[in-house]
Amino acid sequence: MFLLFRQHSDKAPPAQHRPSTLAELLLGLAGVLALGGGLGFGLGASPATLGLAVAGYALLATLVARFHRHSWGLGWANRITLARGVLVAVLAGCLADPASIARHAWLFAATSGIALLLDGVDGWVARRTGTASAFGARFDMELDAAFILVLCLALLTTGKLGAWVLAIGVMRYAFVLLGRRWPWMAAELPESRRRKAVCVWQVAVLLLALLPPIPSTLAGFLAAGALLGLTASFAMDIVWLHRNAR
Repeated sequence: MFLLFRQHSDKAPPAQHRPSTLAELLLGLAGVLALGGGLGFGLGASPATLGLAVAGYALLATLVARFHRHSWGLGWANRITLARGVLVAVLAGCLADPASIARHAWLFAATSGIALLLDGVDGWVARRTGTASAFGARFDMELDAAFILVLCLALLTTGKLGAWVLAIGVMRYAFVLLGRRWPWMAAELPESRRRKAVCVWQVAVLLLALLPPIPSTLAGFLAAGALLGLTASFAMDIVWLHRNAR
């Protein structure tokens, strides 16, 4: 999920007695267990949903612990991102029971919508509190990529769209793999509102496509438009990187 994380060093916060990173990650695990358990017992989802959700969160928590490398806690912005990670892990767990996603499509979409809203909150909090960091930006970016992939898999496993929709979810990871082949593609990109807007657009379109009133044909057109926009955005980044490398 977070294969793109890089090591960053953040300055220690001036305040003392902050919660430890481990404690915050364990609290996130408790959230996954509570929400995942609620799906199993309250909505009749397969027990595998909880197992997959816990596995997904365990991967997230391991990578956060590995690359955050501090014991004083994540800070408010990263805590909000972690809360979004809890929701994404639970949504990923639902992939183990596609029939449950179909039965509770509105709940799945509503949960995804909350995760989308939190995507805008963490950045705002980071700017307001002066706690923006390279780690936080990378954490947010990679969680966005994982979230989009989960939504694409939901559309596939429920039979709403064909395997081609996965092109939206894997494009970010393909870009990173190409950067291993051609190092100039792995260079840092400047901040871009266009890139963020395209990401939000992808999530919004995929959420809309998942809704029961949207027929498969219309869902296909929506997803195809999102794929076209995403492809154009990556093409712009590749052109910029190539020109900058030269």
